[in-house]
Amino acid sequence: MRQTPNRLSELLELRRSTLLDIDSEQRLLVGNDDSGSTQLYELSGDGGWTQLTDLGEPCSGRYLPGERAVVVSADTGGTERTQLSLLRLDQPGQADQPGQADQPGQADRPAGLQPLVHDPDFIHNLLDVQPGRLVYATNRRNSVDFDVVVHTLETGHEQVLWNSGGWFTDARLSPDGRWLALSRLTTVAASSELLLVETGTGQAEPITDAGVPGNWSNLRWLPDSTGLLASSDAGAEFVSLRHFELAGRRWSTVAQAPECDVFGWAAPDGRQVAVVSTRDGADELAITDWDVTGLGAGRPVRFPHPGVLTFWADPVWAPDSSALGMTFGSPVQPPEVYTWRAGDTAERRSTSNPAAATEGLAQPRSARVPTPDGEQIPVLVLTPPEPDGSAVLIIHGGPEAASVRSWNPVAAALTLAGHTVVLPNVRGSTGYGRRWLSLDDVDKRLDSVADLVAVRDWLPTVGVDPGRVALYGGSYGGYMVLAGLAFHPGLWAAGVDIVGISSLVTFLQNTSAYRRAYREREYGRLAEDLAVLEAASPLPIIDRVRAPLLVIHGANDPRVPLSEAEQVVAAVRANGVECQLLVYSDEGHGLAKRANQLDAYPQVLDFLARQLS
Repeated sequence: MRQTPNRLSELLELRRSTLLDIDSEQRLLVGNDDSGSTQLYELSGDGGWTQLTDLGEPCSGRYLPGERAVVVSADTGGTERTQLSLLRLDQPGQADQPGQADQPGQADRPAGLQPLVHDPDFIHNLLDVQPGRLVYATNRRNSVDFDVVVHTLETGHEQVLWNSGGWFTDARLSPDGRWLALSRLTTVAASSELLLVETGTGQAEPITDAGVPGNWSNLRWLPDSTGLLASSDAGAEFVSLRHFELAGRRWSTVAQAPECDVFGWAAPDGRQVAVVSTRDGADELAITDWDVTGLGAGRPVRFPHPGVLTFWADPVWAPDSSALGMTFGSPVQPPEVYTWRAGDTAERRSTSNPAAATEGLAQPRSARVPTPDGEQIPVLVLTPPEPDGSAVLIIHGGPEAASVRSWNPVAAALTLAGHTVVLPNVRGSTGYGRRWLSLDDVDKRLDSVADLVAVRDWLPTVGVDPGRVALYGGSYGGYMVLAGLAFHPGLWAAGVDIVGISSLVTFLQNTSAYRRAYREREYGRLAEDLAVLEAASPLPIIDRVRAPLLVIHGANDPRVPLSEAEQVVAAVRANGVECQLLVYSDEGHGLAKRANQLDAYPQVLDFLARQLS
């Protein structure tokens, strides 16, 4: 087998850029991991970079409209207890002066974060930023329920607009300041509802039916505050773009496509909408005119090759609507920042990686795998240049997520090492319709695990020895690895579990309290579905596992506690099966820091090379 440890390190070292915001001068706020974790940079119109933060922990941010300032959001050690700070860009730094360079990592930065909303025991999730104020959600009232708060920067005054519980995924203040639109998760699996709050009185009303399955996202008000656009699959098979008329409290569908999810982002002037269509793991962008009669014909925008636009961050319009910024990446290109102004081509703005670094990487091909019960599993297949007859199934997390045509250096390195890499979208995945999404809910959990067996049985059609197949997955994908090894023993050569669930029961008992209700809606409720949860858990039958196992976990994981890894490792070792555990003290739910990635992932490749040889 061809060994490529150095190539993996080279791929992990490639810089990733994510567009976060655009200001009134069309400067770009960019997250870039040049320093080893994602920090904030500013990219000027002439291509100059200014480093803004060096926190040692990954961070994110938004511009404060009307001022030269950024609202910075960061946690510590992967705890996800985010704190909000203000970084002023128009004042001399306390330590360094802002500077410019041609690439990230070569510029000085302003110093001195001013705390805005800080309490290290609780979460403060930034939802929206408007001139002079910001909107955030926090669980500081009781550690469980999230309240929605409007914070006025000049005075520090805070107005609680919602304190009736829930978890919020999106919020937008109307341009006239009268209304706040909120997207709140419901207790229906993979679903949310929209609420409308009058800021003057705090009175709230639902504007969607919480009992109808469907997610609502990408809230954008029209400039005259007469309505908003949102994307949803509520009451439908696929996601469509919808318009809400405030006066009549009416919804209408303005853009949809067969067998395709359609998302949209309205420009601030309300005259154009960026429409992203997602089909079989790839995104396509079109710029479409908008008026009271609806959407016009879309003008496609081209990118270098098939890839994704919404995997890392949403597209962002410039405040004057003259440009659209976005993050584009693919299996052959790390995420980079692009802008569109006119015509049919987007311009790449952040090119911090040498072109030769991705030579030899290939796009996956799409396929469908038949199952014994008549379903078709969508898969993406990466074929190595020199196949050795082995395969690795990389299973996505979520479970309400999907394997898409995104940047994955581990998958790329495995392929270069000779392994066929298959990324299955087993039942329960997004992007293939509401029916497929719901086929793993509660008592159907093990049907999705059985899909892994169907993929394995199909692998000889692409030249793979079914006796040399390994499972690899993170988060829910880690659960799928353990479930595959336990419920279908003897079929797998090895498993790699990253921050995975070993028991659905102990996971729900020990996950952070603010997450429990929303995970129960997918997996089943402890009080009502205990037998179902136990029956779908790998841990009670872990003595069946005979395949060697590598487990990776962050010590501070607030989602899947470290105890999930510790208990499965102890049980597998007690059965005399090879099992290695890697724990990173400064990580949470996954490996966010390059130093830890460079330590863990080469060990993964070495482990799989040994087990699949």
